[in-house]
Amino acid sequence: MLKSPILVVFALLLHLAAYAGPPQILLDVARFRNLNKVEKGAEVEIYVTVPTQSLTYRQRAPKSFQSAATVTLEVLKADGTPAYREVVTLKPPVLNDTTIAIKNPQSFLKRILLPDGKYTLRGTVRDQYRTANGETTVEKPLVLEAPAGPFFSDIVLLARPAVRGVGVDNFSRGGYRLTRTPGNVYARGAENIFFYTELHNAPTGHPLRVHYHLTTPDGSAADADAVLNAQSGRPTAIAGQLPLGPLPDGPFTLFVEVYGGPGNKTLLTGHRVIGERNSPEYAPAGAAVPR
Repeated sequence: MLKSPILVVFALLLHLAAYAGPPQILLDVARFRNLNKVEKGAEVEIYVTVPTQSLTYRQRAPKSFQSAATVTLEVLKADGTPAYREVVTLKPPVLNDTTIAIKNPQSFLKRILLPDGKYTLRGTVRDQYRTANGETTVEKPLVLEAPAGPFFSDIVLLARPAVRGVGVDNFSRGGYRLTRTPGNVYARGAENIFFYTELHNAPTGHPLRVHYHLTTPDGSAADADAVLNAQSGRPTAIAGQLPLGPLPDGPFTLFVEVYGGPGNKTLLTGHRVIGERNSPEYAPAGAAVPR
């Protein structure tokens, strides 16, 4: 028996409504110290990623489809007053086929100088071609402070190795060019994690020992050590990698620790970052898979 055209259309609309969830936004935040001695505070890097799978594509011409979105970035002080606000318009490339399972995301990086204190970071993405269910807001607490002794900046997880000496732009730091992995997720095909951090106020004059420890909730682990000569009067850049190897899918934690003193056995400071391995999913390098 033939189905009613109305029922067919209704079923199709239900299918599209189920598929078209709200737009997505990923906020990866890294805190570095502002080296300006006059205006003490932090240099905050906000890496924003909008997976374009979650956006609505409008047909512009035969075999020509494009999406559009705006991202509003805000940093609010503890009393709710704004410390920073900017609106960025995203225009992903035109596609001739919207059935592509993985579409490259749209990402951008902002660097903001802020005094030490407590803030709230807020990111809002708006789908320009959708009225209902077309907006998503994500908030993260942001605390900026500098310990008195040795300390690490935040650890940045990278999609590929840090590259030395390739010019200065928004994606360079400490003499390296950094390609971030959105949401700290490593998809199918990733065999290593890559990372970058900076060490401050470390003792100089003799080599230090840096220890890397990668672990998962089930107890799987990988470890490595390196020798580090701390820089005097400025942060010491640390870039490295560890193999994912047999580590299972799911969350992992990377610890970076530095040891000094007699025999380099005294822990001076450490920091950690949480990532995720998701080998069933595939994404081009740097692409964010749907959540």
